[in-house]
Amino acid sequence: MLMPNPDAMTDTQPHDDGVPVSVRIRERLRAARKRFHANDNIADFIQPGELEQLLDEVTDKMQAVLDSLVIDTTNDHNTEDTARRVAKMYLKEVFAGRYTKAPTITEFPNAEHLNELMIVGPITVRSACSHHFCPVIGKLWIGVMPNEHTNVIGLSKYARLAEWIMGRPQIQEEAVVQLADLIQEKTQPDGLAIVMEATHYCMAWRGVKDLDSRMINSVMRGVFLKDANLRREFLSLLPRQVQQ
Repeated sequence: MLMPNPDAMTDTQPHDDGVPVSVRIRERLRAARKRFHANDNIADFIQPGELEQLLDEVTDKMQAVLDSLVIDTTNDHNTEDTARRVAKMYLKEVFAGRYTKAPTITEFPNAEHLNELMIVGPITVRSACSHHFCPVIGKLWIGVMPNEHTNVIGLSKYARLAEWIMGRPQIQEEAVVQLADLIQEKTQPDGLAIVMEATHYCMAWRGVKDLDSRMINSVMRGVFLKDANLRREFLSLLPRQVQQ
C-alpha cells in the first residue's frame, strides 16, 4: 500500500495560486517517489477537501471533452449536467478504489484452530479496463486454507476488499494478483486461491463486439500451489461453467 511522505503532507497553506489540485497531488506522489498508475491507490496523498476540488477540475475537463465531441450541452437537456455526472461517477463510484482508503476490516484470531477449506463466492465485481475505460463485469471465488495463526474476517469483508481493489482502471490479470496480495496480508493463511470470470466490454461493446467472450484467470498461493489434490478440490466446487 502507498505510504505518504510526512514532509509532503504538511502543506496546509491556502491554495489560491491557481495550481490545479491534480498537480499538487501529483507533486506529492513524485516527491515521495510513489507510483500512481491507473490501478494504484493514492488516498494517502489527498488532503481533506481536495477530492471535492478534484471533482470540480475533472468536471471542467470532461466538459472540454464534450465540447470537442461537438455536443451542445447548453441546449441539449440530456447532456446539460453530463460532465459533472461523469466526473462524480469516476471519482466517487467506479474508480473510488483509487481515491479512498482501504475499508476497515475487523480481524479475529482463529480460536477454534480451523484448518478446513473455505470458499467465498461468487462475489460480483465491477471494474473498468485501463485501455479503453470500458466496464469489466464478472464474479470471483476465493478459497482460503486457514491455520491456527490465520486471522478470521467476516465473509462480507472479502466482498468489500474485492470492491476496493476492483474500483480502479485495471487489467484483470493484475487485479486478481492485487486482491490476492491484500487478502494474504490480512489473513496469513496456509493457502489462498482466487478465480475470476469476467466479461470485458472493450470486446463486447467495441472492437470485435463479441458478447459471449469472457476471461477466466486464477491465482494460487501456498498449499493450493503445492497440493494438486487441494487445488482440484477447490476447482471442483466452483460452478461447472467456470471449470470448463
